Amino acid sequence: MTLLSATNVSVSFNGHAVVDRVSVALARGELVGLIGPNGAGKTTLIRTLAGVLRPTAGTIEFDGKPLDALPRRALARRLAYMAQGADCHWPLTVERVVALGRLPHLAPWHRPGDNDRRAIADALDAADMTAFAERRATALSAGERARALLARALAVEPEALLADEPVAALDPGHQLDLMSLFHARAQRGAAVVVVLHDLSLAARFCHRLVLLHRGRVLAEGAPEAVLTAATLAEAYGIEAVIGHHGSEPYVVPWRVVGRSAPETRP
Repeated sequence: MTLLSATNVSVSFNGHAVVDRVSVALARGELVGLIGPNGAGKTTLIRTLAGVLRPTAGTIEFDGKPLDALPRRALARRLAYMAQGADCHWPLTVERVVALGRLPHLAPWHRPGDNDRRAIADALDAADMTAFAERRATALSAGERARALLARALAVEPEALLADEPVAALDPGHQLDLMSLFHARAQRGAAVVVVLHDLSLAARFCHRLVLLHRGRVLAEGAPEAVLTAATLAEAYGIEAVIGHHGSEPYVVPWRVVGRSAPETRP
């Protein structure tokens, strides 16, 4: 069942269309990878889906209703957005940062109840941040901060979770943990959208991929249908090694094609 959708959405800045007539439907129970080269419009599209940006043209709907018609507090209880490169600028403890995710669920001046405390504890555990709960967020490493902000988003217990390059600051082990977590959230009924540059993570964990190129959808579908030699060459200008380890797919960018590049090993 479709939860979040964009229909013929365009977003322009100074007369330049960064997203150009894009349509995409995001269903409950699926993990969708939003991929494409730098400047393809991924961040602009996911910010528009989250309601941070207004489309220049087209419509965004959440659960069958126009996104901009929904009360912001009600939407904040159902949709969580992790911005690219977000940071913590106040010396709050990690637990307090994560507790901010429960604010949309609390009446004014009310303290968190048992359900809120459970959601906070579950989010800390899911993001592997329980041991950091009393540490100041400003004292964390970049990867630890990313996981703290992930926990804040998870504490919302959203129906839709949108994350812009969430694995960028993480080590390989935490990248795998995070993608497994996103996949599990989708399996439990959430609609999850993740902007990724790692094509192997996209191929292995996502149910469906949307490949943007120059602001438009170049390919959409199951990972094996999108991550082909032809589409990778057109979108990224690369030749890739595509294969399987057991039943799991992988994609390794191998060399640049179609333009000059620095010498590499044969």
